[in-house]
Amino acid sequence: MDKKYIYQELFNRYIEPTKPERKKYIGVEIEMPILNLNKQAVDFDVIHKLTGAFMHAFIFKPTGYDDDGNVYSAQSESNDDILSYDCSYNNLELSFGRERNLNTIYKRFKSYYRFIREFLEPFNYTLTGMGINPYRAYNRNIPIENGRYRMLFHHLGSYKSYKLPMYFHEHPDFGTFSSASQVQLDVEYNKLPLTLNTFTKLEPIKALLFNNSVMPGEHDDLHCCRDMFWENSTHGINSHNIGMFACEFKNADDILKYISSTSIYCVERGGKYINFSPINIVDYMSCEEIEGEYFENGSYKKLSFKPDIKDLKYLRTFKFEDLTFRGTVEFRSVCCQPIKDCMCVAAFHIGLMDKIEELSDILNNDEVIYRNGYTPAELRKLFVKSKLPDFVDVDKLYKLAKRIVDLSSKGLTERGLSEEVFLTPLYERISRRTNPAKSLYDMLERGHKLEEIINYYSEI
Repeated sequence: MDKKYIYQELFNRYIEPTKPERKKYIGVEIEMPILNLNKQAVDFDVIHKLTGAFMHAFIFKPTGYDDDGNVYSAQSESNDDILSYDCSYNNLELSFGRERNLNTIYKRFKSYYRFIREFLEPFNYTLTGMGINPYRAYNRNIPIENGRYRMLFHHLGSYKSYKLPMYFHEHPDFGTFSSASQVQLDVEYNKLPLTLNTFTKLEPIKALLFNNSVMPGEHDDLHCCRDMFWENSTHGINSHNIGMFACEFKNADDILKYISSTSIYCVERGGKYINFSPINIVDYMSCEEIEGEYFENGSYKKLSFKPDIKDLKYLRTFKFEDLTFRGTVEFRSVCCQPIKDCMCVAAFHIGLMDKIEELSDILNNDEVIYRNGYTPAELRKLFVKSKLPDFVDVDKLYKLAKRIVDLSSKGLTERGLSEEVFLTPLYERISRRTNPAKSLYDMLERGHKLEEIINYYSEI
């Protein structure tokens, strides 16, 4: 396949959608762990009953069935909201149809969340606002029985077969107990490099404010284990598929070249997902034939197939700032937050997107964390740890964080939709010099039981 043709198709998929003038919409996705407070595995039959009751109450229609005929995804015809289970029936996700006002999304979130909590209460189940399921040890951490998730877990579980000079963690099932808070925002073509460069530099500050993925007793040095889960899995075999951009983009062509350096690891043929060792997308398209494997009748079988340009839809990266085929940037680096703070992630990004030039000036001229010999990616790795690096002046650091949140508040205020109220938790965290992960450890040290913390993080 001609490389110019491949590049043009990549351009059409990722860059072209950012060119048309559009209204600025918001897309919010919130994943939340499901807990059985009896300290037993979550009974998936209870979850299937919840799904049915939810669909009836809110008039959602099934959009995805597992191999046993259970609904794992349902959508509202009136507003395009989606109830789904991400990777596992232990992890519930609410995705909201695009809106222009964050208050509208929050109103629907509260309605859905309260219904779900009330349904689960008689079973002594709950949802909570933690990035790592604190009861994961009790659960059946297995994927949803369908082609996509079975393929994904097979891919992640194959890490022992790779002889590479990289560290693989031993949690290939992390998708069953890891929860995120993600937001998608429309991005303008002429601001693509500025947006990706600037939000990349912001990642250390986001870690400072939003860390909430902890594994006490296993990784006490980390306040955001999610980064490690993605980067040190088979998703990270090609480092360009995960984490942060290690370069600055000057123009859209630079971004396109970066996308062309990422890898593909699965496709679908005849309703079957085929998994194979990650291969650069341009090299993949240039191959005459690829050998992979697929699941059938309880075992994996070899299959050779020809690459097709339509396979671009299976090119899935997990960047912290991910340019999508929708003409949006999806911000993926933030953990699920305490439920009462659930809109602070979207609010923070919305306000800053409207002030991207000013944010860029702040970060480009910063000497509090930058100009200390570390790249943005290195700083992020330092800031997801339990202890801040010694070179940081803590007073100046939190002044910088407040300056950035103030800028976000300004952007939200100018929208005139009263969305700036959702930043209140961030001001509280700055004032107390904490974040949800640090607060959790502090509560444990003060003698609070984990059950108390779960309940506190679940309040709305």
